[in-house]
Amino acid sequence: MNQSERRNYLIQKLLEEQPQYAKMQIPGRCEEQKTLLRALMNVRMPGELSEEFLQIQDAYLAEENAGRGIVTLAEIQELSTDLYLWKGDITRLQVGAIVNAANSGMTGCYQPCHNCIDNCIHTYAGIELRNYCNDIMQRQGYAEPTGQAKITPAFNLPCDYVIHTVGPIVQGRLTEEQERLLCSCYEACLRIAEENNVESIAFCCISTGVFMFPNEIAAELAVQTVKNYKNKTNSKIRVIFNVFKEEDERIYRQLLN
Repeated sequence: MNQSERRNYLIQKLLEEQPQYAKMQIPGRCEEQKTLLRALMNVRMPGELSEEFLQIQDAYLAEENAGRGIVTLAEIQELSTDLYLWKGDITRLQVGAIVNAANSGMTGCYQPCHNCIDNCIHTYAGIELRNYCNDIMQRQGYAEPTGQAKITPAFNLPCDYVIHTVGPIVQGRLTEEQERLLCSCYEACLRIAEENNVESIAFCCISTGVFMFPNEIAAELAVQTVKNYKNKTNSKIRVIFNVFKEEDERIYRQLLN
């Protein structure tokens, strides 16, 4: 199969799972097909899939992810000892682990093609990630608390692992407890990374999107928490602060310089 054939196969199989979509016509244009496939992956509830589907999905995502460009740690600027800053799509990073700003359900974003990091990570990792997270949550039996972390395979992403953490949601005035919980997210991610022999970890800007944590304070807490952890534990883990907005890049560059 070529990439177009794989994409059409995946769309058709996902449409067949949903009776309301069974008669939907697959668009002819490549970009429209990609959007439809992503949307179908996003809305799909956890559930088993055939080995054939997963093999074709994995082959498709391997080519898609390679085409988007894989970024290694050697290509990222080191601003301080073992501390790096990179602006771009975290799903392109070939590092030990990337951090996902998850919600308390921990199985990804179900809003079609939403531009949050949770949606992007689950899209480019593949459906296996949602199923794996769902298995964890079914065994746990309750929503994920804020400030903790869980580690999963990265499946089709170029990194080795994904570390999922639920950041605090800010509604109104920022509180000391919300600041403590954000610091806890960074500490928990670092601990679980090192427990799994991860040598490099890329942090997104946890809680600063729809969770409304003020960007500048979040960055200050992130950098200070990472530095405190490394000093306290003598850790040699390399930490990449991954940003997507120019504002965050400016803030982190000032803090790290």
